[in-house]
Amino acid sequence: MHKLDYVSPIGVIEITGNADGIYSIMFVERSNPQYLRENETPSVLLTCHFQLDEYFSGMRQEFTIPYILDGTLFQKSVWHALTEVPYAQTRSYKEIAASIGNEKAVRAVGMTNGKNKISIVIPCHRVIGSDGKLTGYAGGLWRKKWLLQHEEKFK
Repeated sequence: MHKLDYVSPIGVIEITGNADGIYSIMFVERSNPQYLRENETPSVLLTCHFQLDEYFSGMRQEFTIPYILDGTLFQKSVWHALTEVPYAQTRSYKEIAASIGNEKAVRAVGMTNGKNKISIVIPCHRVIGSDGKLTGYAGGLWRKKWLLQHEEKFK
């Protein structure tokens, strides 16, 4: 497993993966990058780093990097549904539950959303409460708000 840090406008993001794909893209609570590009850094991590750079500069709205999901069939269905939420738009947990054909699974959708390890690429930041309020984000609500405002600026 290889790691590569990306320094974003809202903190360091640690990218983890191998030659086959990305396992995680997670905000970490350190101010300086720890994992830098090395000769053996797989190209998929470098591509992810580049695509994150394009996203944060407003030039990318969709990601094309391969990623590897580790979860149940239900979790994978929720994460797939998140990728269907268009750039600069939001959906409620209830709407995500309905989109996977299980309207009563709102709480389970929320729990699964919180277990998403592919931040930004699988846009769990675009899921909000039914009342329109920002709720839960592993990277912190301030980052969720920033990401939504960022996308609104470049839509």
